Amino acid sequence: MTDKHPADAPVTSPSPEDASSADSARHGKASRRIADGLRASILSGELPPGSRIRQEEIAAQYGASRIPVRGALSILESDGLVRLVANSGAWVARFSRGECEEFYQIREHLEPLLLRASLPGLKPEILDRMADLAEEMARTGRAEDFLRLDREFHALSYSAARTVALHEIVQRMWNMTHHYRLMFTQVFLEQRSTIAHDEHRMLVRALREGDADQADLVVRGHIRRTRLQLAQHPELFDVLPSGPD
Repeated sequence: MTDKHPADAPVTSPSPEDASSADSARHGKASRRIADGLRASILSGELPPGSRIRQEEIAAQYGASRIPVRGALSILESDGLVRLVANSGAWVARFSRGECEEFYQIREHLEPLLLRASLPGLKPEILDRMADLAEEMARTGRAEDFLRLDREFHALSYSAARTVALHEIVQRMWNMTHHYRLMFTQVFLEQRSTIAHDEHRMLVRALREGDADQADLVVRGHIRRTRLQLAQHPELFDVLPSGPD
């Protein structure tokens, strides 16, 4: 008996199902890569609220077909960062003052719940990092840097929570209000107010002491104060592109 040479072995083509699965995996990976890039552009302000997102331009920029671009836009719509309009196109999400008011009211109720869920699992090294971030925020004079540090600070405070949906909802609220927080932060830094820094330090202290009630009061007041002060600056909602009707 002789062994067949590999070249003599029959060549089999992948089944339609296997080929379809491979295509889906490839498009899914590309969609996530494009979504990550667009998310960074949106959160940095490079693409402000109301900006039109043209699929053909994004496809060319990332060297991809429109299929993964559509997938990326769907991901960002789920994140609250993009608005898709049937038979029209895609825009960076833009919200009215009334809508932002509602988002902040939701945050006032949900974030204390998330903080309470996280508190028992917060380790000393997390609280040490939060304390460092609070001092970095107090020293910075750039709104973009403040917002990046602030986002890490609060994300750490919630990082030990094990929830089914609460964390995802809060993350979406943060995304949807990001640009308005950025504009408000610029005003806040110009006024050289110290209250936000004091609240950050108070929150770290309450968490170190394991005082859930005090931490609840601090974070709830922190969000409410921003909501009320943002409402005093209606001009912040009039400086962005109009977006779709």
